[in-house]
Amino acid sequence: MTDVVSPGVAATALPPTSRVDRYFALTERGTTTRTEILAGVTTFLTMAYIVLVNPSILSAAGMPVASVAAATCFAAAFASILMGLVANTPLALAPGMGLNAYFAFTVVGQMGVPWPVALGCVFISGLAFLILTLTGVRQMIVAVIPPYLFAAVAGGIGLFIGFIGLKNAGIIAANPATFVALGDLKAPGAALALLGLAVIGALSVWNVRGAMLFGIVGTTIVGWLTGQVSVNPAPYDLSALTGTAFKLDLPGVLGLTGTHGIGLVEILFVFLFVDLFDNIGTLVAVTKRAGLMDAAGRIPGLNRILITDAVATMVGSIAGTSTVTSYVESAAGVQAGGRTGLTAVVTGILFLATMFVAPYAQIVPLAATAPALIIVGGLMLLPLTEIEWEDPMAAIPAFLTVAMIPLTFSIANGLAFGITAHAALKLIRGRATRTDWFLFLLAGLFVVRFVWMSAA
Repeated sequence: MTDVVSPGVAATALPPTSRVDRYFALTERGTTTRTEILAGVTTFLTMAYIVLVNPSILSAAGMPVASVAAATCFAAAFASILMGLVANTPLALAPGMGLNAYFAFTVVGQMGVPWPVALGCVFISGLAFLILTLTGVRQMIVAVIPPYLFAAVAGGIGLFIGFIGLKNAGIIAANPATFVALGDLKAPGAALALLGLAVIGALSVWNVRGAMLFGIVGTTIVGWLTGQVSVNPAPYDLSALTGTAFKLDLPGVLGLTGTHGIGLVEILFVFLFVDLFDNIGTLVAVTKRAGLMDAAGRIPGLNRILITDAVATMVGSIAGTSTVTSYVESAAGVQAGGRTGLTAVVTGILFLATMFVAPYAQIVPLAATAPALIIVGGLMLLPLTEIEWEDPMAAIPAFLTVAMIPLTFSIANGLAFGITAHAALKLIRGRATRTDWFLFLLAGLFVVRFVWMSAA
């Protein structure tokens, strides 16, 4: 991987003095072991909330909370350490927000796919991601999707996550006349969630590292003191991981068992597509901030980064969790001075240590994790500012993507509407070229999907 010295660092740094220095190119990038360790701790604190939130979401799919918590820690540890050692990039990974909601609420909840089969879909999507990266097909897929749709998908997923958080908190509720209405804010769960929202919000505006984690823990304690949380943890045993480990059902995905049919193709596509573009967006943001991009705007070692992500997703599915992806919270570690893979390794080690207490995540109520979902969802809306809303060619497909994801409870529907609208408007405007054949192929497949869903 190309060594890049971060801006403002003196070029007269001392030569490497240790194996760690030489392996991670610390001196060349103008950093130190101490700085990298502090950066790794910072990254961990900003994303440790996933240890509590991911089990809360996947439990809706019928998966055991303690097992998912342990699997979350293991997957994050393995992926982050692998990223640091193989790609030497300060990028931490964990089960992704948005895809875990799609896994639990759409794939399992709406489509009725058993969670072991859904885990099998995650594994196969990771394998497909690996193959696409090795063969170069990934570049072709990326090329046909305009940047504004990347931003729209990110924003739509943010609204999706925020909607789920508001629903779990009881702040919004179903209404037969208006579909959605304000919930009973005096109810214990809603009141507790609003308290958690206030705490996390206050800590965030004061730039407290680990604000979400502290808010979740604090809200849980309040819930315990007020009698809303019963603390009866079972004795800890690493065997908790076996509740989901190696439970994936690959034959079910391949159609050898079950009757899920063509719907599995859609599931695989969403897992692959969202993971692909989520990673690209995060990579650009983090590596640009770290000064690791070259003069042409390329990311050194990109293939190693994407290969690591694909392998991490497959290992995560085997452990028993949804798609593993890179976390934009890694930017917090970069802000603290992280410039090499040692930052990611430190983050991974901390996740590994957390695994020993992960099963106790089951004592955390939905009202405590809901505020984190709401705030994470809000923070994910930032990419929407990159869309040229005054241009109908961009605004119409972008709006359809953003709106359809939360309103239909499906990332797949948002992607389908956005890509189809983009292709249709390009054709109507007379801007289609022969090089757009793959775009129109995708749009055609989505049209067939809509027709199939209407006839079903």
